[in-house]
Amino acid sequence: MNKKIVILIPCYNEVITIGKVVSDFKKEVPEAEVIVYDNNSSDGTDEVARKAGAKVFYEYKQGKGNVVRSMFRNIEADCYVLVDGDDTYPASAVKELIKPVLDDGADMVVGDRLSTTYFTENKRAFHNFGNKLVKGLINKLFKGSVNDIMTGYRAFSKSFVKSFPIVSKGFEIETEMTIHALDKNMYIVEVPIEYKDRPEGSVSKLNTVQDGIKVMGTIAKLFRDYKPFVFFSAISILVFLFGFIFFVGVLIEYFETGLVSKIPTLIVSSLIMWGGVSLWLAGVILHVIVGKHRQLFELQMNILDQLDKINSKEDGIE
Repeated sequence: MNKKIVILIPCYNEVITIGKVVSDFKKEVPEAEVIVYDNNSSDGTDEVARKAGAKVFYEYKQGKGNVVRSMFRNIEADCYVLVDGDDTYPASAVKELIKPVLDDGADMVVGDRLSTTYFTENKRAFHNFGNKLVKGLINKLFKGSVNDIMTGYRAFSKSFVKSFPIVSKGFEIETEMTIHALDKNMYIVEVPIEYKDRPEGSVSKLNTVQDGIKVMGTIAKLFRDYKPFVFFSAISILVFLFGFIFFVGVLIEYFETGLVSKIPTLIVSSLIMWGGVSLWLAGVILHVIVGKHRQLFELQMNILDQLDKINSKEDGIE
């Protein structure tokens, strides 16, 4: 049975580049369906994409995360390729991204820009710094070794797409994808790709500071959700120590005089320390809950695999 491949291109005002991107991918993988999701473009991006041969859908909630959510929810395929419509990623590399998904069972294939030309092509110093910072943080916090965390060029298996709970609304979606794959112990493959900066006249929609803050917030939130024991233990230690600093004076006075004259300090410091202990207990409880969720996720994946096998057999009979 032939495997269905789709090229998914989220777009917002990419009229200058979208026609070439669609044409390039149709040339490289003529058997694939090229789908453009227009995100409230006002420059005719949708018409150019349609003329180039893409199927065009619309997502009216602004933000790349919202677009990817609709794509993953509505499109059925065996292999999904996600690529930006700004012509910064090479269509010539698409077969290298598809192969590990279809032949080797990879869950997510990452187009790695940072190992090749990204730092010479990208002239925005803060973007370069941000990529390095996010890479270091995520690999440290989630014990990974992914080289390019925020690339917009990836391929996915059907099981990844249909089991990925998208929370992000904007460009922090790439970070969320990587953390989800690391946390769920998915098979990640990285393929080095050549990166080129946007062509003249094409304008980036990224805001270095605002989007950087959103990405860092996403990392913190997902770290809290996926690693609650470590997250709440760290906070509980800080809170406990803060309360203990005030408690020490009361304790010294008691040992020296046998009396406690600073009753309000004793009460407040005790409450703060108990708050620290409570945070630690919350981390323990949430750690157990997250462990159960991981078990349920594995069961869900097994069910999806069984359903795919059943559907494949039915398709073969028909």
